[in-house]
Amino acid sequence: MKITKTAEQFAADGYVVIEDFFADELMTHLDSVIRNHYGDDPDFLHDDAFLEKSKTDVIPWFPQREGIHDFDTIENDQRLQALSEAILGPDWYTQYCMVMYSKQGTSGQAWHQDCPPDDPLQHNMNRLVYTSDITDETGGQTVVVPGSHKRGVLTAGDPIGEFDDQVVLRPKKGTLVLLHGHTWHRVLPIKGAYRCSTNYRSAPNGTPDGITDVCVYRNMRYQFSTSKVVEDRTIRYPDVPQAAS
Repeated sequence: MKITKTAEQFAADGYVVIEDFFADELMTHLDSVIRNHYGDDPDFLHDDAFLEKSKTDVIPWFPQREGIHDFDTIENDQRLQALSEAILGPDWYTQYCMVMYSKQGTSGQAWHQDCPPDDPLQHNMNRLVYTSDITDETGGQTVVVPGSHKRGVLTAGDPIGEFDDQVVLRPKKGTLVLLHGHTWHRVLPIKGAYRCSTNYRSAPNGTPDGITDVCVYRNMRYQFSTSKVVEDRTIRYPDVPQAAS
C-alpha cells in the first residue's frame, strides 16, 4: 500500500477502496460480536417520521461507549492511523466508532452527505470496515459519486434516484473504505439476512466534534441531536426531477 498515492486518490475522488486490509480472523470475530448484539430482529432507534422521510433504515450502535474493547484493534491499527494522518493532516482525531446495521428487506440508505459542505474545509472522514461480503445477492451495496465532495451541496430531488456518474461498490470481508464526509453516497436495499459496516469516524484538526450532527439528504437537512428537520428541501425545490445531477 502506497500511502501518498492513496491520499492523492482520496483527494481526487472523495473515497478509496482497499481490499483485504484487515485479517479474516478479526473480521469473523467482530461480525460475531455484532450479530450477537443485534440478535434476529432488533428495533429501530429512530422514529417512524425520520425513517419514512430519510429512506434510511439503519440501526446504529456505539460499542466502545459501552466499554466493549473488541473494536479497539482496528482503532489502534498503525497502518490505518498512518493513512488517516496522510489524508487528514497532523493532529487529526478520532470521533467515534459506530456500527451501522440494516435488517433484511429494508431500504438501506438514501443519498446523503454526512456533514454539510457549506465550508469545504470542515468535514469528517468515514473509515468503513466490512466484516462480511457485500454482493449483488446480499444487497446493501454502497453507491458513491466520484469527485462529488468538491461539488458542494447534494442536489435536491428524489432521495433514491440514480446519478449518471455514480459508482457501485461491493466491499468484501476485510475491506477498508475511506469516504469523505461531503461525498454523495447511499446504500442499496438489503436482500440478505442483514447488512453491517463499522464506521470509525475521524476528522482534521480544528473540525468541530459535532460536524456530523446535521446530515444533508436530497429532501432535507436533519439534525440528530434535536431529532428535527432543519431544512425541508422539497419546499425550496419542488420541481427538481428525479436523478438530477
